[in-house]
Amino acid sequence: MDQRDHQATGLRERLIDVGVELVTSEGTAALGLREIARRAGVSHGAPRRYFPTHHALLSAIARRGFEEFGSRVPAAMAGPDADDPRGQVRALGSAYVGYALEHPGMFELMFRHDLLDGGGRDGPSGARLRDSTLPMFELLVSLVARCGAGDQPRITAAALWANLHGVAQLWSRGSLPLALDGDPAASLDRLVDAAVDAHLPERRP
Repeated sequence: MDQRDHQATGLRERLIDVGVELVTSEGTAALGLREIARRAGVSHGAPRRYFPTHHALLSAIARRGFEEFGSRVPAAMAGPDADDPRGQVRALGSAYVGYALEHPGMFELMFRHDLLDGGGRDGPSGARLRDSTLPMFELLVSLVARCGAGDQPRITAAALWANLHGVAQLWSRGSLPLALDGDPAASLDRLVDAAVDAHLPERRP
């Protein structure tokens, strides 16, 4: 890689870094091309040299979120339930909800596919985003199938995912704490357990 290519790669990564900083501190509404360029110290047209569309840049930012979440999964699933698919589903769900509450801005962006290019139409950034998002769902599908959840594990996994996503969003926005106020059994752990129990068959004795 010559110096010009190295500088281009460095600026491309800097634009993504700034986007990550912005979405973490200020949320998705702050992710305008001009603001990212300003914070990166480049002209407002510079991002277009590396990202053909705004969606492509947002996709590259979101991919960082999927990578960070993905890096947490092995440790989360390596506990005492490592050989129990139901326990692993619960561990994955807890990690998912936990990441959502720790990084609300990034979590929102990661699943705004109306803003992102998950199909790769905008080139390599979109294609890489698709490669980052789908393996996590496929992992959930495989675990659900191992739990004996009927002949449609993908549908069951999708419903469970939607349930967990709703728990994360409603908790982070205060709706669930408000609705469950005064319930001594109310906690995120109990809600994750309830979601898993609602979609997976009961354990066999």
